[in-house]
Amino acid sequence: MRYFIELSYNGKKYHGWQIQPDVISIQEKLNLAVSTILQENIEVVGAGRTDTGVHASQMFAHFDSDIEIEAEVVHKLNSILPNDITVYKVFLVADDYHARFHAESRSYEYRIWLGRNPFLLDFSWQIHSQKLDLSKMNKAAQLLLEYEDFQTFSKVKTDVYTFNCDVTQAFWKQEGNLLTFHISANRFLRNMVRAIVGTLVDVGLDKISINEFRDIIESKSRGNAGLSVPAKGLFLTHIKY
Repeated sequence: MRYFIELSYNGKKYHGWQIQPDVISIQEKLNLAVSTILQENIEVVGAGRTDTGVHASQMFAHFDSDIEIEAEVVHKLNSILPNDITVYKVFLVADDYHARFHAESRSYEYRIWLGRNPFLLDFSWQIHSQKLDLSKMNKAAQLLLEYEDFQTFSKVKTDVYTFNCDVTQAFWKQEGNLLTFHISANRFLRNMVRAIVGTLVDVGLDKISINEFRDIIESKSRGNAGLSVPAKGLFLTHIKY
């Protein structure tokens, strides 16, 4: 039987979702918890691979087991997992339903705090000495919907079959001192959102124009894009199936 897990996590202490040698990952912690509860070797498959330090307010994963799982498994998992990982649901799905391949879209938010706030240091990038032009940043963000190839915003050394992504929304919203970038697409490249945000911030600081932002997209060169902003401000927020 195939089961889905819905969870969230604070990524501060983890080297991303995926298991890697000699470092702690979300996948490793979840594998251990599920295996302990079910008393069998379980390997969970995630809907995506968040990078080191990135958070997720919604993530899905699946695993297979012959055991019929009871409702109290959620409580049992949360009693084993660290406090910075929380499981909300475990539910049965069709045997061929895949957490990664059946996801239609993924949504991310990047959070910038305009000013200083010691209580948000782990969950936002704080800009307190420069002013951003939000209107220009939103105009530039809309250009993303006109393109498919996002090689410009991908890590240089990455093993992907295509740089094409279908971006369906990209916009900034400000609420008080909190400035949030919202972006949704069918798939994302490694480091893509953080590189996009860094380049859009350059637009907001008048370091580059909106037309130059378009040229950067079309150049397909990571060297032309802006900095990769800190991971702590990035959240995977929604996965649509």
